[in-house]
Amino acid sequence: MIIGFIGFGKVSQNLIELIDSKDIEFITSTEGRSSKTADKIQQSDVRILDSFKDVAIESDILVSANSPGNAIDVAKTYGKYADGIYLDLNNISPDTTFEINEHVHNLVDGAIIGKIDSAEPVLYLSGEKSDELLFLNDFIQTKKISDNIGDASILKLLRSTYTKTLSSLLIESSALARNHGLEDEFFEILSVTEGEDFTEKSKSRISNTLNSRKRKSEELEQIIDYFNDDDLVMVKAALEKLNR
Repeated sequence: MIIGFIGFGKVSQNLIELIDSKDIEFITSTEGRSSKTADKIQQSDVRILDSFKDVAIESDILVSANSPGNAIDVAKTYGKYADGIYLDLNNISPDTTFEINEHVHNLVDGAIIGKIDSAEPVLYLSGEKSDELLFLNDFIQTKKISDNIGDASILKLLRSTYTKTLSSLLIESSALARNHGLEDEFFEILSVTEGEDFTEKSKSRISNTLNSRKRKSEELEQIIDYFNDDDLVMVKAALEKLNR
């Protein structure tokens, strides 16, 4: 079996490490990639093809793991060449997923829950072809939600309404504590009720949010656009905070 990647960030790199099988070959391309990304590809256990068109043609499973803003363009450009399963793992809205479904064959809507470079993430799938990917459960915890394209994307958005809003609140609260010289004490008193590892996880969440503000802002915009609900007060506030 051949699994191809369009996009070679942390998601792709971690999947290659987790899916450890002599019966599976990974392929990608350095076409149009930065020198930094090309170096990472060269250092990985992956066969490099001349173009992403070639990757799409050869793949039994083609994985799209890019930024939300590139998901549709990738599907339009390469989906027509993929005869196998097209697994979309981008943080996109269901509307975007439905549009992608118009341009590719055999779409499976996917959501990775947990840190993308975690040793134990969970992969949620929806779509009629999801059953064909349940073998991945041998390497990464994999769950099928339904046969409905879009269900995995909805779950991703719902999770993001909580996690990204919480991250923005942590950024604001910890900054206030730091300004008063009480940052350590702030996390200490929260750890009393939130658990011993709260401080470490919170600081990691804050750092991750600040280092990827653009991508997380795009995801919040997807939430606001899809649900189009006046009650999304906290999500809109989180977006404003990140944009500052």
